[in-house]
Amino acid sequence: MLNKIDLMGRVVRDPELRQTQSGVSVCTATLAVERDFTGADNKRETDFIDIVMWRGTADFFAKYFRKGQMCAVSGNLQSRKYTDKNGNNRVAWEVQASNVYFCGSKAESGGEGYSGGEPDYRKPDPKPVDEEDDGDLPF
Repeated sequence: MLNKIDLMGRVVRDPELRQTQSGVSVCTATLAVERDFTGADNKRETDFIDIVMWRGTADFFAKYFRKGQMCAVSGNLQSRKYTDKNGNNRVAWEVQASNVYFCGSKAESGGEGYSGGEPDYRKPDPKPVDEEDDGDLPF
């Protein structure tokens, strides 16, 4: 059987880090993930996907990720059954993350010591390379 999921999206709100009674770290977060296609109104729809992390991954995510940051998550999909406050049986689907990754620039992720922005690759190179002039090449 195969149960693998990879997502990339933005953190919806600051992660919540808790400890189980036995002292194991557990962190929950929600990712906003845009769909690859547009809806009838010609806009992309967004899915809000719950993520659960355990132990070191939980501590890492809670320490370094904040609301609005882009991140990638790798893990598996699990369902969890519960009874709501009205006594109705419910099922929650969550991604159990085994790995989390930074996405975006250092400025976007709040990295210290970084003062520049993303390079704009659409701007032309100030000194274009003249492919016809190879007089300075040693071969």
